[in-house]
Amino acid sequence: MSKDDKPQIKLTAEEFRYIALLNALTNVFVRDCIVDEENNRIIFLVDPKDIGRAIGPRGIYVQRLRKTLNKDIEIVGYSENLEEQIRYALAPAKVREIRVVNRLGGKKIVYVSVDPKDKGIAIGRNGKNVARARLILKRYYGIDSIIIA
Repeated sequence: MSKDDKPQIKLTAEEFRYIALLNALTNVFVRDCIVDEENNRIIFLVDPKDIGRAIGPRGIYVQRLRKTLNKDIEIVGYSENLEEQIRYALAPAKVREIRVVNRLGGKKIVYVSVDPKDKGIAIGRNGKNVARARLILKRYYGIDSIIIA
């Protein structure tokens, strides 16, 4: 896949249903939805300016979806720019530096330097936050691994 080629993302019927549900609830355009069975969560990607609207006052929409779908709900900003997407995926951790390395065999690895006090936030409990970033970056940019430093 060349740098300019965006992967063709094919949504499942389940993902379409979840996107329609969030859209109907919030009237926010939902760019994508990733079902993470391993962590029992659904990750929605929306325009960064719509994150607050998607979450709702005091998190009402996220709570409602969590109750309805019996899964954790996460709302993440979407960007077509790799560096911005990494920052959104690891928020609220403060990202200092990003380096993308292409390994032999075509593997892409991202090294992300974060503020030392934010390292735990970037990684998340049991690696959940870095796993979320890996899912998003694999889907959109073909990134195979993320290393937080």
